[in-house]
Amino acid sequence: MKSNPTLSLAALVALAGFGPAAWAAEEQKEGFIEGSRLSVLNRNYYFNRDHRDGPAPTYNSGKDSGNGYSEAWAHAVITRFESGFTQGTVGVGVDAFAMLGLKLDTGGGRNGGRSSFDVLPVDRDGQARDEYSKLGGAAKVRLFDTVLRVGDVFPVNPVVAAGDSRLLPESFRGVTLENTSVQGLTLQGGRLHAMSQPVSSNLRDNFVTFYGGPVDSPWIAYGGGDYAINENVSVSLFGSRLKDVWNQYYAGTSVTWPLSDELALIGGFNFYNARDEGRQRLGQFDNDIWSAKLGVRYGAHTLALTHQRNNGDDDFDYLRQSDSIFLDNSIQYSDFNSPKERSWMLRYDLNMAAYGVPGLSFMTRYGRGSDADYSHANAYYMRRDGNGDPLTDQKRWERDIEVKYVVQTGAAKDLALRVRQATTRATAFESDLDEVRVIVEYPLSIL
Repeated sequence: MKSNPTLSLAALVALAGFGPAAWAAEEQKEGFIEGSRLSVLNRNYYFNRDHRDGPAPTYNSGKDSGNGYSEAWAHAVITRFESGFTQGTVGVGVDAFAMLGLKLDTGGGRNGGRSSFDVLPVDRDGQARDEYSKLGGAAKVRLFDTVLRVGDVFPVNPVVAAGDSRLLPESFRGVTLENTSVQGLTLQGGRLHAMSQPVSSNLRDNFVTFYGGPVDSPWIAYGGGDYAINENVSVSLFGSRLKDVWNQYYAGTSVTWPLSDELALIGGFNFYNARDEGRQRLGQFDNDIWSAKLGVRYGAHTLALTHQRNNGDDDFDYLRQSDSIFLDNSIQYSDFNSPKERSWMLRYDLNMAAYGVPGLSFMTRYGRGSDADYSHANAYYMRRDGNGDPLTDQKRWERDIEVKYVVQTGAAKDLALRVRQATTRATAFESDLDEVRVIVEYPLSIL
């Protein structure tokens, strides 16, 4: 018998603000207009991926060009409007967005095709579209410290998190609920019946997972909460059900232990369990995966070591192009989440504000995974060699470098420039590739 997610939406409704703390909350004074915000984000995005000695999933007139190279340059204008709430015990409001993606350059055979490259939508002839857009919104209702949204939403939690690593953000359609009645505690719940990936204009697409592909599932529901015990310790518990596919359960904690004004120890732990559910659209599985972090922060410097293990027989899966994988070793390209895979990563961060350059930061990390074994994977996640045998003893490594600068003052204040480079090498189950991403963002606050 399958168990239910950690917190159902109904349970969250019962918890979400109908106790004494919520009834005692002060009525917020801002109104529908006074509390409104309108912002415009200009995002310029360049991405190239060199598949080294292997063919890339690129297309030229519908045929694989085999050039091993994907490249795209595009610009996005992302406009968001968030109203305040009407005054009174029950306040109502609206959120809306209009997003436009414009192709600047990507020639035939370089657009990435239908793959995880996902910068621009590609038509049936394998050509990238010149432009595409998203337009949507949600109605919202507030009762004291509880907010209900119905429509197009952007949840952020360890089991359902809308991704924003491509040109346009990912979104979901459904109902979400959030409550902040208890200081330090944020409760969330939702039931979503559609998703829209970064390269889609359709806000009613079916669900797709990163490793299993499209799934015939009518909805995903989630619930849980984050609690800051104090300024140094926080914990998180969540559960979700992708109907007829999986139940996922998550537990995590983050700890900072100050030793002086300049020195602190940092740590964290993340754990997921994923089990097949209902009609088992992605087969039978019962996976446990976890990651642990230990590090030190000294002034502008942070150094951390992480370890991650997948104890299951299948890939640990999540919604495609979402950020619903809160594991330390899920990085720019690799997730280090293959069956039985063990991985280590060393990461270094530098904040240059301490050296007189506020807004400039640097990060580099190196991760290595081993022991990936598909001997007992189900049919949906199985990977085989040229002889048809399951892949075993698979290895990979990835090195990432990132530099980011945010303008602090003047007319260009908040203009952000980020350069990301990744190099991965692997045995038969993954690609060898080099990536470069250049992202320039300029946010404008209109209201």
